[in-house]
Amino acid sequence: MYRFLLTPRWWGINVFVLLAIPFCIFMGSWQLGRFEDRVQDHRAATEQVAAGRDEAARPLDSMLPVDKSTAGRRVTASGRYGEQLLVPGRELDGRRGFYVLTLLRTGSGKALPVVRGWLPGAADAAKTPAPPAGEVTVTGALQASEAPGDDGVSARGGLPAGQTAAISSASLVNLVPYRLYDAWVTLDKGDAGMKAVPARAPSGSGLDLKAFQNLGYTGEWFVFAGFVVFMWFRLLRREIEFQRDAALGLVPEDRAPVPSA
Repeated sequence: MYRFLLTPRWWGINVFVLLAIPFCIFMGSWQLGRFEDRVQDHRAATEQVAAGRDEAARPLDSMLPVDKSTAGRRVTASGRYGEQLLVPGRELDGRRGFYVLTLLRTGSGKALPVVRGWLPGAADAAKTPAPPAGEVTVTGALQASEAPGDDGVSARGGLPAGQTAAISSASLVNLVPYRLYDAWVTLDKGDAGMKAVPARAPSGSGLDLKAFQNLGYTGEWFVFAGFVVFMWFRLLRREIEFQRDAALGLVPEDRAPVPSA
């Protein structure tokens, strides 16, 4: 009954199944590992941001360039406030508003973008508090330059003068007459009655669409493995049924042997 399993056709089917199932399981496990790595990165980045609120602030230059190990850490810098810009379309506590971004001109000759706080409603320079005059020292969480696609960051252009969609040196270089740090700081406490903008984990360390794509691919590969097993048993069952029909003389005409001359 089962001697057909030794035919070349079934040898090919069996070898394919024996190779396909481990491959699908390996790929599913690999995708699951990628998802778990992203979860771990997200947890570590969140814990780092939370721990950064309680640690002593360090000089800005000692924490540059910004990477996953320094993002969210508290830094301090001194200088004089210069140009001020508004960053519209930012949410805080479920409300829509805008950031107040002021450039701090430091003794290094570069300017540091500083988010002094958040205000509700449409971006309006008339209701925005002016920055303090004279020499100031700021303390806040270090953040990496934003890019379109980050949380709350749009790529739209055509904004009114004095506004920017993203807080990044690439976006600001054409708006202000200063050399810029490739980083920005959000103050620990909002300035002039504004709400402080909380620090966030660095880009690429969150549970974003790519993370859930990895989880989806995990499920797909395991489904493929199950499908291969299902199809093998189905083919086996059909072959057994054919063998039984042939033994009873019930072979279909299209599979009946051709009579010899």
